[in-house]
Amino acid sequence: MTDADLVLAHLPNADLRGAKLNGANLSQAQLDGAKLNGADLRNTSLLGASLRGADLRGANLEGTDLRQADLSGALLDRTALERAHWQQAKGINSNQLSYAQLHNAGVAAHDAGQPQKAELWFSQAIQRQPEAAVSWVARAISRSQQGKTPLAANDFDTAARLYAQRGDGESAKQLKEAATALAKPQKQEPGGNGIGSQLLGTAAALAKLLGPLAGLALLPIGI
Repeated sequence: MTDADLVLAHLPNADLRGAKLNGANLSQAQLDGAKLNGADLRNTSLLGASLRGADLRGANLEGTDLRQADLSGALLDRTALERAHWQQAKGINSNQLSYAQLHNAGVAAHDAGQPQKAELWFSQAIQRQPEAAVSWVARAISRSQQGKTPLAANDFDTAARLYAQRGDGESAKQLKEAATALAKPQKQEPGGNGIGSQLLGTAAALAKLLGPLAGLALLPIGI
C-alpha cells in the first residue's frame, strides 16, 4: 500500500501490523484502535486522522505528518515522534516527548506569537531537564511578554545560577541584570497605548540586554 490514496479511509481496529504504508495519504482516516505495530509510516500523511487507542509501537514515523491528528490513548515508543511532524496533534502525553521536543515546541509557539503556550511547553521542558539553563531563559522571556514579571525575574535568577555553576560568569551577569531590570516598576511611556505597549517595550529591552543569549534560548535544540 505504498503511496496509496486512503483519504477518509474507515479502518477502526484494523490489523495493519507491519504494513508498508510509507508515502500513503491517510489524511482524516478513521484508525481508532488500529494495530499499526511495526508499520512503515515514513512520510505518510495522517493529517487530521483519528488514532485514538491505536498501537503504534515499533512503527517507523520518520517524516510522518501527524498534525491535527488525535492520538489520545495511542501507544507509542518513547522516541517515536522525534522525526515526525506532531505539532498541533491532540492527546499526546508529554512523557512521550524528549526534552528537546518540549523545548522546541515552546520555540515554535513563541515564533507563532503565543507566549502562553510557549510558557507551558518550556515549563514541561524544565520539568524534564531542570538543569537546562536555556529553557529557564526562554520561559522567562515568554513570561515577561505576558507581564508576569516576578515569575520571569525568578526564572532569570535560576538561569543565572545555572550558568554560574558551569563557569559562564558573563551569561550569569547578563541574566542577573535582566532580573533586576524586571524588578523595577514599569512606567508608561509618552504616547504609549497602555499595558500592551509596556509589555512589548519590556520584552524588547530584555532582548537587547541579553543579546545572543536570548536568541540562543529561542532557537530549536537539536534532537
